[in-house]
Amino acid sequence: MKVTIIDASNLILGRMASIVAKRLLTGENIVIVNAEKCVITGSPHMVINMYKKRLNWRTYKNPELRGYKSQRRPDFFVKRVIRGMLPRRKPHGLNVFRHLRIYVGIPEEFKNVSVETINEAKLKPETSKFIYISELVKHLGYVG
Repeated sequence: MKVTIIDASNLILGRMASIVAKRLLTGENIVIVNAEKCVITGSPHMVINMYKKRLNWRTYKNPELRGYKSQRRPDFFVKRVIRGMLPRRKPHGLNVFRHLRIYVGIPEEFKNVSVETINEAKLKPETSKFIYISELVKHLGYVG
């Protein structure tokens, strides 16, 4: 099967994820490289606080902190966003999700292969408020 390799550098996370999810549902195999260079638009302070609030999510039934609700590794972070845009509780969605691979950086096997980018998801030059995924996960506690 043909594999599509997408470079996520300076791509807006939500837009990229929705396009990748649609392409996965049509039957493509997709590999995303440079996941840590993807961006989330908005004030960095606001974005960091929003995701930090998810770390300490508690309920009345279970007041103890029972694990983290958001991922800390950049590749898992991006994978979780894409998973949220797929029908993962149905058999088709589960099978489709298996055709997605995400890497931090560019692995050796994809060094000399031509990579594609998504023009609809590119960060516009006039956008001044954004944060890279690598910076966000460092604030969430990722050491890597």
